[in-house]
Amino acid sequence: MSEAAEPHPLRLTIATAVAVVSGALVAVQSRINGQLSTELDDGFVTAFLSFGSGFVLLAIALALAPTGRRGLGLVTAALRERRIPWWYLAGGACGAFFVLSQSLVVAIVGVALFTVGVVAGQTVSSLLIDRSGLGTMQAKRLTVTRVFGAALALVAVVIAVSGQLRADVPFWVLLAPLISGLAVGAQQALNGQVREVARSPLTATFVSFAVGAALLTVALLIHLLFAPWPASFPSNPVLYTGGVIGAIFIAAQTVLVRITGVLVLGLAVLSGQVVAAAILDLVLPVPGHLIGVPTLIGAGLTLVAVVIAAIPTRRRGLTATSGSPSR
Repeated sequence: MSEAAEPHPLRLTIATAVAVVSGALVAVQSRINGQLSTELDDGFVTAFLSFGSGFVLLAIALALAPTGRRGLGLVTAALRERRIPWWYLAGGACGAFFVLSQSLVVAIVGVALFTVGVVAGQTVSSLLIDRSGLGTMQAKRLTVTRVFGAALALVAVVIAVSGQLRADVPFWVLLAPLISGLAVGAQQALNGQVREVARSPLTATFVSFAVGAALLTVALLIHLLFAPWPASFPSNPVLYTGGVIGAIFIAAQTVLVRITGVLVLGLAVLSGQVVAAAILDLVLPVPGHLIGVPTLIGAGLTLVAVVIAAIPTRRRGLTATSGSPSR
């Protein structure tokens, strides 16, 4: 199998920089959704508004794009003819869980701690998916750097949460970011499979948001059986941009991966998340939850873990089923 031509250094540098910024946007999204949840005092409504706004934006884009509509037809036909399993659409469920976790957890523990857990979970999830393969993705051998990076990421989470272990902080609040990270890793792989069938990044993103929005609608309706609808909504329009940021992030990933490759893209995005999250909690801390030294150490170790996991291996560490080089 021939190797793809290396991109021009300047093009690769620009694409990597954009990937770092897109990762930082995820941290910003977490802070926005956390703040909206605090003002509404309702994480379920926040998650619904965030995901719903992204879905509406993508629905408009799909209506205006012939390739997107054609891709939707291809996915529908593939599902009807059982050429792809229904659970390929579960990427939207993973995204919905991530946004709901943002809305419920960030206001309690802050952006930095939430992001450390997400990055650790995503590192482990990516490792497991690489090892087992998914759909058209070939399985890869475990390498020392990948395993050590994943282990160090878990250690980073333990250190980061050590300063947050208090009697008034439920265990699920500290566990949710890690599970969210596992879901994000699965979402990227599943959306990639849908993208291959649809032959359109827009279609894959729309399908993901459609499934996620539907699930969050059901969750909201169940939640409203036991809790009242918010009496008022904040007037700051910035607090309603979480869904738009999410759509931009997923679209950026789809475009940039063709230039940077999966490895560099993942490293750049996760680096942007960790750095931006720490800055946000230092400059604009969540009231009553100042960032502590353990969280900063955990964030730093997470960044190191991502770098180690991304170290390319020699040819003897290639995939178990093919002779193509790993990236």
